[in-house]
Amino acid sequence: MTMLTQLRSFARRRISIPATHDWLVLDVGSGDKPHWRADVLLDRYAGEEHAVQRSGGAGARITRPLFDADAADMPFADQVFDYVICSHVLEHVPDPGAVIREMMRVAKAGYIEVPDMASAKIVDFPSHVWWCSLVDGTLVFTAKEHPYFDADIDRFLDESGLRRPLADLLDSHLDHRVVELPWQGTVPYRVDGTVSEALLASAHEGEFKHRSGQTLVTRALTTAFVLPRRGDRRRDPVAFNDIVLPHLRRTDNPVLQPQIYRFDDEQLSEPTGATDVAADRSDPTA
Repeated sequence: MTMLTQLRSFARRRISIPATHDWLVLDVGSGDKPHWRADVLLDRYAGEEHAVQRSGGAGARITRPLFDADAADMPFADQVFDYVICSHVLEHVPDPGAVIREMMRVAKAGYIEVPDMASAKIVDFPSHVWWCSLVDGTLVFTAKEHPYFDADIDRFLDESGLRRPLADLLDSHLDHRVVELPWQGTVPYRVDGTVSEALLASAHEGEFKHRSGQTLVTRALTTAFVLPRRGDRRRDPVAFNDIVLPHLRRTDNPVLQPQIYRFDDEQLSEPTGATDVAADRSDPTA
């Protein structure tokens, strides 16, 4: 893949989005590289203690309002978002079907990106618990039994030191390493099998050498590509009560800020009435 082809791939997957300045956009699992057009972020693992879930920086980047909540049980009202982005998240979660159903509930359309099964079977992240593929337009998730596809090949990659060079080679042909699925209205999907508790636990443990340099390059490229599209950013502020479930609304209805918002279990399960929710503050420059 030539450099020009790589740049075109980056622009298509990370920059292009059918959103104008009046659209409200959500990024699910925003991590350390939130989408440039997202107005609201959601990430259950924002802290550095969950670093194994990310390939770039250790902690999530909080440049916009970030809701620390389960993607399978979002605190947002029905159809409140015009567009939702979910890039390299579903392969990590216990129930990708539940997350997809929530995305269809809170948004009218969106974009999903996951690692392609064929490439992942060569080199995969230990935090991934599903093999992902697109079969006749249907997004298929197959439960992994082990972090690797083949134990002998996995051991060889470790002993030879070829894991990172091989991953870099595959990444240089990224269009063949990922599944891209724009959707509107509904997402055709199928979930085969159930991931064991042991594999889910191991996916949150261990160490991973993060590519902080890759994150910096991604941010620099994003800045350059977004310049011609800066007029597509949302101009109007977003009020707290405009996006959350009715029983989570606050009496003061603040404008959302670049900080972390959390709810306890009692607030989330409140069936009726208004709840005055306290927001946990975080460093807006993180």
